[in-house]
Amino acid sequence: MQPDILESIKTCATRNEFPDKTHYIGISVKDIQTISHRFKIPQREIEIASLKEGVIPQRYVRNFRSFSPSDQMTLLSKTVCIVGLGGLGGGVMEILARLGIGRLILIDGDFFENSNLNRQLLSTEKNIGQSKALIAAERIRQVNSSVETTIHGIYLDEPNAVDLMKGADVVVDCLDNIKTRFIVEHAAKALKIPMVSGAVAGASGQVTVIFPETRGLEAIYGNHENLPEKGIETSTGTLPFTVTLVSTLECAEVIKILLQKAEALRNKLLFINPLENLYEVMSL
Repeated sequence: MQPDILESIKTCATRNEFPDKTHYIGISVKDIQTISHRFKIPQREIEIASLKEGVIPQRYVRNFRSFSPSDQMTLLSKTVCIVGLGGLGGGVMEILARLGIGRLILIDGDFFENSNLNRQLLSTEKNIGQSKALIAAERIRQVNSSVETTIHGIYLDEPNAVDLMKGADVVVDCLDNIKTRFIVEHAAKALKIPMVSGAVAGASGQVTVIFPETRGLEAIYGNHENLPEKGIETSTGTLPFTVTLVSTLECAEVIKILLQKAEALRNKLLFINPLENLYEVMSL
């Protein structure tokens, strides 16, 4: 990083307090944006440079001390692909953007409709009929303008899956379509990247992590050639609190993978039903 950029970071840095009253040196969102604009360097790179200098971007300060500066730099350097930007995808996207994942690839060819309003955080009465991908990108710009987004307002299918997902370190399955879920898995294995998969039906939800060398979705659903396009949610509906919980659990798995902080749900299925206080991990 250029010396004059580092000097600008140090000039803008201020002494602040963590909630426990201990001190840290931080830099504001506005100052990050100003330095980025002045030197024509992406905000994400200014944030990484700040962390290397021991200056914490204040937008991430509540990530500490659960995360270290090194952890935050790792997240800022990573790319996550999210397939499906409805109930699960909208939640996953927002949480990952707030955490500071540096790049997001967003894929969905759908448009918002009235029935999305009960659970999809990106949907509003005003954006009915609008592209989920475009609304998602705008939301990220509002939440964390340092996150670099690539949007694909098209449906993922077998011919385009690998190209759309290329460059990701992890892919997150936020689909409501079982057959497409298998396509994502096959593409992830071809790209040799892990896949975090979530699904919701009524008050029930499930999360698993599939690595390139593991059996994957077949252990849950059986042979994909004999499966219906949609799952049981067509008859049970999808409740918003379960959708939000499953999206949160998917994000936790992404962080486990990227930071190697804990054991991911490899060869395991986490099944939940908040209405029944049921949280069970099953081996696959």
